[in-house]
Amino acid sequence: MSIDLTPDPERRAHGLDVYRTVYGENAVTFEPGQADFFDLMMAHLFGEVWARPALPIDARRLLVMGVLAAQHRFETLGIQFLRTLENGELTVEQVREIPIQLIPYVGYPSSGDLYRVSETAIATHLGGAA
Repeated sequence: MSIDLTPDPERRAHGLDVYRTVYGENAVTFEPGQADFFDLMMAHLFGEVWARPALPIDARRLLVMGVLAAQHRFETLGIQFLRTLENGELTVEQVREIPIQLIPYVGYPSSGDLYRVSETAIATHLGGAA
């Protein structure tokens, strides 16, 4: 007997809407059934976790930024910095403050990469090259 593990289409669709809010309209997507992991991520991570009403997306994004910095996932952190600027969730000054706050917690050896991705996101947002 096989069990259908396909995520609920409505929850996946809602998750896809939230995903696009978080990562932008140009974020990589897959058609339903094309990539099982993506379907699960849309239904669970974005359709349930990011969509919960107790914390707004900008608060969730700040939490994720801290985790990404702690895990040294700086390229993904750079995407988050850029999206928060594009969405007006944070100002340039606030994005510059995030590495200052995080460096003592993630370690000074990571400071160069953390600083680089924040400044690259700011330069991209302002229309220049980093």
